[in-house]
Amino acid sequence: MAKQNDRVRARSIRRRCLGWGLATVLVAALSLPFIAYVGDATVVAASSATEEQTNPRANYWRAVRGGGEGYTAASGPYTTNTLIQNGGQNWRQIRNGPVASVLPWVLALVILAIGAYHILHGPNELTRRPTGRVVPRWTLAERVLHWYTAVLFIVLAITGLSLLFGRAVLIPVIGLNGFSAWASLSIGLHNYLGPFFLVGMLLEIVVWLKYNILHDYDWTWLKNGGGYLWRTAHHPPAHRINAGEKILTFWMGLVVLGTLVAITGLIMDFPNVGWSRQTMQISNVIHGVAAIIWIALILGHIYLGTVGVPGTLQAMTQGNVTAEWAQEHHDLWYEELRRRGIAEEDMPAGEPGRGPTRPRVPGT
Repeated sequence: MAKQNDRVRARSIRRRCLGWGLATVLVAALSLPFIAYVGDATVVAASSATEEQTNPRANYWRAVRGGGEGYTAASGPYTTNTLIQNGGQNWRQIRNGPVASVLPWVLALVILAIGAYHILHGPNELTRRPTGRVVPRWTLAERVLHWYTAVLFIVLAITGLSLLFGRAVLIPVIGLNGFSAWASLSIGLHNYLGPFFLVGMLLEIVVWLKYNILHDYDWTWLKNGGGYLWRTAHHPPAHRINAGEKILTFWMGLVVLGTLVAITGLIMDFPNVGWSRQTMQISNVIHGVAAIIWIALILGHIYLGTVGVPGTLQAMTQGNVTAEWAQEHHDLWYEELRRRGIAEEDMPAGEPGRGPTRPRVPGT
């Protein structure tokens, strides 16, 4: 009885720590733009808005923008004898139009979908109360690599979103001067930390590629919605990484979207290499769209790795998981641990009132 009470208290402490940790991260993320005021020693009162007037020379500049040939001192395939490079205006209309107006709704819908799922479905609790036995899941080196990349991803996401949507979202909150200082800090952090993030991303691909090869049993996991979309009699089979993590987090997120974000980011990070303006404009649009989709996928990854599937976060904080968690969510991997003598052969029966032990999937 005393051991059971100790387990209950330990579980309560872990949940409180997790709750306070998530709250701290949320508050810190929302507060980051306000630190711009600390370094802005030259804040002045914004000048009063002036009445908008129609530019009497607008027609003249429209004609210039048409790409008419003239004489300029600039040289290069896209600038010689061109008074105004028309692609810049086209880029601005795409960037401030569909990109800035549609992509925020993508993030909003993902957040709403996660919230609705959690309210209607609730967390995927284990069918049995953990007995206290654990099995190793990730090494210290793997966890350091994960958190190194994760922290950089969060910083890049916050600064990138600030630069993309800051005019519409942050200026009304922190004012022109505050946003100016924060934008200057954001673009510096974004540009300098990007290559460091790329290193972590490439290392993750190399280290975890062998775990993310698709197999026949992954199709069974997908057909059953991973046990998340609807209830199944038996939890779908999964090895060390399940099919959802393989497809969405690794291949679509890390490999495809990560590659797009990395290549386009490097193009914009090093403009003096010789890229054309058109290449940089296209890269900017691709970078923003791919990054937003990637952030949307990571939001789902964060949810399932914390409150969505209790016990998962322990793998990346302590390096181990409970034996019950391993057997229910990654049964094929647990079977391998048993064959290697790392996990115990027999699991205790489910405790009364907590549901029976889920039978092993035949053929595993």
